[in-house]
Amino acid sequence: MSRNRGGSTVAVEGIERLAEFRSVLERSSTAERVADVLRGRIIEGGMAPGTRLSEEAIGAALGVSRNTLREAFRLLGHERLLVHELNRGVFVANPTVGDVTDLYRVRRAVELAALRGAGGATEEAVSLVGAAVREEQNAADNGDWGAVGTANMRFHQAVAGLAASPRTDEIISRVLAELRLVFHVMTTPRAFHAPYLEQNREIHRLLCEGAPDEAALILAEYLDTAEQQLVAAFAASGR
Repeated sequence: MSRNRGGSTVAVEGIERLAEFRSVLERSSTAERVADVLRGRIIEGGMAPGTRLSEEAIGAALGVSRNTLREAFRLLGHERLLVHELNRGVFVANPTVGDVTDLYRVRRAVELAALRGAGGATEEAVSLVGAAVREEQNAADNGDWGAVGTANMRFHQAVAGLAASPRTDEIISRVLAELRLVFHVMTTPRAFHAPYLEQNREIHRLLCEGAPDEAALILAEYLDTAEQQLVAAFAASGR
């Protein structure tokens, strides 16, 4: 059965049958929200690489069904954050040195482009970069280097946000979640993060002064140095 409206044909029966998938969509929507929560915990450093995830414990904590949780695990598996091992369960991914190289390749493409094009960024977008810088410094002043790492994630999310692109935001969110797993290889977080605090402040200052190209030069050197440090740490760890 079909109806013609203004020259277009609407397959009514086909549309009506879509109602059969409502329960799947509802479950998927919940699964996406669960995936967001778990991804957030990874970005905050709350789930170390190799951690086995208990369906029972997480399902009870979040109040979701096993099917919903498994769908969330599947989504995060596609993002390379979780891995399923046959007869063993689901684990937080263990990044490799190859992942480090690829992640930094993506970061350069996304973050440097966002900075260079930030001449037209809104005041609000720039203020988010500054807020992350202040959060970082406050955490450092309190000696909480785990929180410094989380604030650093927010800084780079805000830098990518200068592009005002939902797709860019989505890409960098996934990249940063993987990157936080990479950072676990650094056994002395303070020594790793401390030198970048001043550079983040400088990047924000240059943005405020309308010098995004200069800010991008600092970030480019910064990303090169960080990648080299991480690659060396992976080599030392034998991973």
